[in-house]
Amino acid sequence: MECADILEQTIALLQYQGRISYGALKRCCGLDDAYLKDLKIELIEAQQLARDENGRILVWSGQSASAPPPDVEPALSPAPTVSQGKFPHDERRSPEAERRQLTVLFCDLVDSTALAGQLDPEDLREVIRAYQAACATVIEPLEGHIAQYLDDGLLVYFGYPQAHEDDAQRAVRAGLGMVAAMQALNTHLAQRHGVQVAIRVGIHTGLVVVGEVGGGSRQEQLALGDTPNMAARLQGLAAPDTVVLSAVVARLSSAGPTAESGGARPRPGTPASP
Repeated sequence: MECADILEQTIALLQYQGRISYGALKRCCGLDDAYLKDLKIELIEAQQLARDENGRILVWSGQSASAPPPDVEPALSPAPTVSQGKFPHDERRSPEAERRQLTVLFCDLVDSTALAGQLDPEDLREVIRAYQAACATVIEPLEGHIAQYLDDGLLVYFGYPQAHEDDAQRAVRAGLGMVAAMQALNTHLAQRHGVQVAIRVGIHTGLVVVGEVGGGSRQEQLALGDTPNMAARLQGLAAPDTVVLSAVVARLSSAGPTAESGGARPRPGTPASP
């Protein structure tokens, strides 16, 4: 995981939880003592976003998170009525922006930096493309929409552009299918390149606004709001080849056989099991 990613995920966790022990932070982000010390200096002294408590706990002292935790957020209210495959436009926004409930899946390749150090750039490109193709093969039959390929990550929407009543369950099935697909892919990668890959997946459902972002000739249809951020945070908490669900997704997908919620938990992260 890159330094900027670790810093961003730590800030997100602190905003959401308010405080975290140094031991839990080391386990969540895979930090050694030296890296943890540098992270403390960055957050406490450089950015002044946190403070130390008794040498054991990092406490958030910056601005509070703007969104409520996933198990109490308004995404649990009934979704907008679907008409002809479209959600109604929010009258307060521009016509090209749509407010809707969306399930977001965020997937990332584990230890991609180490993988890049092992392989020639052309071989690395072949491995990344094979991993992305394997994921797409699982996502497309479930009518998920790959919104972005983010280097070695994938941002996937279930509920846009086409909405289904079981989008959360489809996303869970996709996440589990992607993990299974890596097992088959690794046989090929081990023979051809002498490497194996693993992924982390996070899934969250919430309200977003979907519309064009960007400028000039580079514009994309992306979902804005805390929902994609939460999916990315959950991905960062996942163990390799594991799917982590928010409490919202666990409840919405509980009718299907593909996920076990393990009970609603106050902190984000409910592991899905096949």
